Amino acid sequence: MKRKLFFAVLTAAVCLFIFMLFANAVVLGDIDGDGVRKSADARLALRASVKLENYVPGSPQFTAADANGNGVIEASDARTILRASVALDPLPEDAAEVLVDVDEYVDPIEGWAAYDELIAQIKKETDAEKRTALMHRAEDLLMSNYCVLPLYYYNDTYLQKNYVEGVYATPYATKYFQYAAKTNGDKTLRLCLAGEPDSLDPTLTTSVDGACLAACAYEGLYTYDASGRTVPACAESYTVSPDGMTYTVKLKEGLKWSDGSPLTAADFADSWKRAAVRSDYGYLFFGFDGYEEGNFDMDINVTAVDDVTLRFVLIAPCLYMEDLMAFPTFFPVKQNADGFVSNGAFVCTGWKHDESISYTRNPYFYNADSVKLDALEFVLSYDEDAMYASYKRGELDLIDAISMDAFAELRQKGSEELHLMNMLGTYYIAFNAKSGIFDGKTPAQAACMREAVSLLIDRDAICEKIGQNGQAPAETFIPVGMADGNGGRFHDGTDGYYNANDINKYGAKTLARARQLLSAAGYRFGENGKLSAETPLTIEYVTNKSGAHVAIAEMIQTDLAKLGIGLTIREADWNDFMELRKDGKFTMAREGWIADFNDPINMLELFTSDSGNNDCQFGKK
Repeated sequence: MKRKLFFAVLTAAVCLFIFMLFANAVVLGDIDGDGVRKSADARLALRASVKLENYVPGSPQFTAADANGNGVIEASDARTILRASVALDPLPEDAAEVLVDVDEYVDPIEGWAAYDELIAQIKKETDAEKRTALMHRAEDLLMSNYCVLPLYYYNDTYLQKNYVEGVYATPYATKYFQYAAKTNGDKTLRLCLAGEPDSLDPTLTTSVDGACLAACAYEGLYTYDASGRTVPACAESYTVSPDGMTYTVKLKEGLKWSDGSPLTAADFADSWKRAAVRSDYGYLFFGFDGYEEGNFDMDINVTAVDDVTLRFVLIAPCLYMEDLMAFPTFFPVKQNADGFVSNGAFVCTGWKHDESISYTRNPYFYNADSVKLDALEFVLSYDEDAMYASYKRGELDLIDAISMDAFAELRQKGSEELHLMNMLGTYYIAFNAKSGIFDGKTPAQAACMREAVSLLIDRDAICEKIGQNGQAPAETFIPVGMADGNGGRFHDGTDGYYNANDINKYGAKTLARARQLLSAAGYRFGENGKLSAETPLTIEYVTNKSGAHVAIAEMIQTDLAKLGIGLTIREADWNDFMELRKDGKFTMAREGWIADFNDPINMLELFTSDSGNNDCQFGKK
């Protein structure tokens, strides 16, 4: 009797709905209010009213909802019911498309040219307001496929002895030691930034510690002062043409390399041409006349007018050109040098791989009279506990990595040697869009898998238990506080892409949504709410060997286990770790990006198809 009554009510409701639909067609089917009934309206209706996961097997509701009679309630059943009652355009056959916001989504492999074109448009746009709007659109596209999962915004923590002065850093995490001094009379600064660097060539390095080493030994046309402002270095001055596209730079007179030979404008021109082709940061030359994506024979428009005059031509005005001129990729590198030759305050005089790097004062540096130290000694290590022990014994004057236990101890004591520095950067997880775990899945299904993983990660807990120094959970990729290039801050007055607090606060609701996403991707769940044995999911997570990074991976491992997703953690040495990411030999990897200058384009251009920093493999076929 109850079953008959249920179907009678259901039939009456459907008939009433159809009658009302035809009586008032525009109002009742047009969910988004644009005056047209289409698939997007059906998707909105499904999201709002079809609660498939609430039906109990065996109940009349379950039987009625199982429209195709296969004993499993799935999105296709909802589509069948909806098609029978609402005369809309056909819904997508891929159940995952019901859950993916297709108005924003871009296929990270086949459709990524749209993102490349948008970044190119941003770099050519001269209207600041339009440019900001385009950058917001680019971040929307980037976040839509869930290959990039922001976890928190960076802070930098380091220990420095009280007798050390003159060390400063920018919000971009580059530390400057060339004007440091020690008040205890010692002329050698001993420190540890990280392990073996990826390169000592400033135009080829891609790591934060590599940039710090480059800043010791090289100087570009511009540099940063202690207040974070760009100031002339090798440049004396420059002029810009009225259209903002031709720069003429006058170099300081008498510049020399560390071997005493003249440093000329031709050295800069040759170095920039080489970097545009060889560097992972080659895309920074995109705005230069002559730059051609993927062309290793290109010749960017930069010339030496004479020994002290450098001229380069852009295709559109650049709001951050001084920042580029202060960035290591734009530093000069002496071609065919015999041994290590540089032009900065110090010159490398010894490198014991995986042990130490030594620098001595460069007498040919243009500002050598202001350099107070005779030498810098870098210990190469990622062992946070060992470095902290060396620091406490007085063997090191500065260390750039501190274990969680040491940080808690020092913070509780209120140590004056503990330094916290805000940075413009985001710690995030990258999915390899080409990973084999997505084989056989549609692009929408793959996006659902990645979104489910994102939902399960408790960012608040990571910041509270591991960060401990005021790091804020990230709800956007472009960090909060970054300028928008139009006189404001990029994320002022905008919402994030998720609420990090809600992930933990609404635990059961979050788990239900994650199950829904994975179900749409073809996964099944048992009575315990976890993945069934017939559709298991195990993900490999790659990180470098470091206490904090591994601890974060272990927390993510616990989060994913709530739905029965396995996470295997692979720890790699730094250089191997960098290569695995660059070559796309991973499924998930820990990532981080600290801005090179204060403009969102620096975060967004990482992910163009031809970028050497495009670890997600976007656009790679």
